[in-house]
Amino acid sequence: MKFTERRTYVSVLLLVQFGLTIVNAQQPCTSFDGKAGSCMLLRSCNSLYTLIRKTPLLPEDRSVLSRSQCGWSTAENHPLVCCTDSSDRPSNRSLLPAQGVCGIQTADRIVGGVDARIDEFPWLALLKYAKPNNVFGFHCGGVLINDRYVLTASHCVNGRDIPTTWNLAEVRLGEWDTSTTVDCEGLGVDADCSPDPIDIPIERKIPHPSYNPQSREQYNDIALLRLEQPVAYTDFIKPICLPNTAELRTKSTVGLKLHVAGWGRTATERFSNVKQKVRVDGVDLTSCNEVYKEERVTLLDGQLCAGGETGKDSCQGDSGGPLMGNAVNQNIQYWYLVGLVSFGPTPCGQQGWPGVYTSVAKYTDWIESNLLE
Repeated sequence: MKFTERRTYVSVLLLVQFGLTIVNAQQPCTSFDGKAGSCMLLRSCNSLYTLIRKTPLLPEDRSVLSRSQCGWSTAENHPLVCCTDSSDRPSNRSLLPAQGVCGIQTADRIVGGVDARIDEFPWLALLKYAKPNNVFGFHCGGVLINDRYVLTASHCVNGRDIPTTWNLAEVRLGEWDTSTTVDCEGLGVDADCSPDPIDIPIERKIPHPSYNPQSREQYNDIALLRLEQPVAYTDFIKPICLPNTAELRTKSTVGLKLHVAGWGRTATERFSNVKQKVRVDGVDLTSCNEVYKEERVTLLDGQLCAGGETGKDSCQGDSGGPLMGNAVNQNIQYWYLVGLVSFGPTPCGQQGWPGVYTSVAKYTDWIESNLLE
């Protein structure tokens, strides 16, 4: 059924593909009948998405859909439509924090060692699963992108390895050491202590619609989690920036010095109680494919690779957690989200075997089109 709907969508809208400008989602547009609208993916526009699901699809319906096309999303490889629904035209980009708010941490310093400082990477999140017999556990990571949304890997939401008896229930923010009630770094008067972490119920889970849990390649391994209520920013809870500028969308990660951070929690690997960090270098996708072809895996443009050095891999971060880079704007250094931990070799940290990440720059249109107030 889903395949049929997708095929209809593309076949209707491709009638006018040629000659269209490649644009980003959420740009203003004017509909064929002269109304102000917003250029977005079809599934994000209630009226047109409802129209295309009609059975049968009448010729006049096809005409409306074809004439509503306003561009092409390179991230989704799908046409965009000019949506005039008043409820679907929020300025989604404005729902993301501005540079200077996002990507800034109190301890903006990278030092040797493995443990992260107590106030480093304040956008890190732990995903809390409810299990039978009133048991809870943290088995994936995520990253805060505004006061209402956490980004993670889709395999942490609807992956094949999640037991059917588990329910992804809450997100924990502001954590450093999961084994202590009060987190403090240092001793005595010099101790740096953080407030208690907060656990926020998840209101809605939004896995990418094209993610296939059974796929070896794990394409489109990205998901949004909408929190039940907004969170207040502190020194220990802040959002990271998304790569939504033209420069960061197209920036090569090959050879780039990147960082992974988290608690090393997955369903199968050992983990740390204290937040960890590790530096990894970006790896060319072609050479990464040469390695993974041994496992009959072909990586695509929406994925990227990093690491491949003995003992340094995203096993030291969470599955679904962030791969991060540094950027500078008006002499202010900030962190932005490069990728999300997707998969890698077992055991991890093997020489010559980079970890695989979902490339967030390829999904910024999808992210922004799914944000609500």
